[in-house]
Amino acid sequence: MAQAHPSAPHLLRNSDLDTPEIRQARVDLAACFRMAARLNLQEGICNHFSVLVPGRPDLMLVNPYGWAFSEITASRLLICDFEGHVLAGDGVPESTAFHIHARLHLRHPRAVAAFHTHMPNATALSMLEGPPLVWAGQTALKFYGRTAVDENYNGLALDSAEGDRIAAVMEKADIGFLKNHGVMIVGPSIAEAWDDLYYLERAAEVQRLAFATGRPLKAVPQDVAERTYAQMREGGDESARLHLESVKRILSREEPDFLD
Repeated sequence: MAQAHPSAPHLLRNSDLDTPEIRQARVDLAACFRMAARLNLQEGICNHFSVLVPGRPDLMLVNPYGWAFSEITASRLLICDFEGHVLAGDGVPESTAFHIHARLHLRHPRAVAAFHTHMPNATALSMLEGPPLVWAGQTALKFYGRTAVDENYNGLALDSAEGDRIAAVMEKADIGFLKNHGVMIVGPSIAEAWDDLYYLERAAEVQRLAFATGRPLKAVPQDVAERTYAQMREGGDESARLHLESVKRILSREEPDFLD
């Protein structure tokens, strides 16, 4: 379990951890937690989102253990280093959050944001034999060529070795299906990680509904899948930004305490 460390204050003297950019990251990440709770993408107090601290790629913002997604506010998020020391905030991250997220951020600088959930439909697909996604729905094509599958469930991630193993699975992937467990999403921004989280669950949901008919799924031809994926990637970062902005507008009207 991560814990506060007596040497932490020297970092605070050498770095401002309360800049406008960090405040914005807190707000954006808190908005993702709140909307994820609304959409039932969380599981109790056991799932976790993190993002590298703007201007400090050796630190991450992460949710504290013991708080549900629906309780997260901008100020409640913790700032931790990759050794488990809490530098700002009250509480500690959940053990598995630290061991998975710290190793992902450390090994993959492209993983600015890392979101891990046991969201029901995508997790259901992770429990099946074979590839989790079938390229039969347009929404699923957003993830064409971007997924990896961890076939070797190994229990709880309670040490850095397990975190390194999961990070190795994610070497070139943005989406990780952790078999018998859940999903991991990494992205170059909070907005893009959120956009992928949302649409991954939607893709999994409609695939589950299609499976439930008992009829064969009609897969999209490979060349069409590749072309559609490329079309979706054009302007995808801006679409993700606008998606998160819409989330924040909704929450500002209906759950404004997320800004606290």
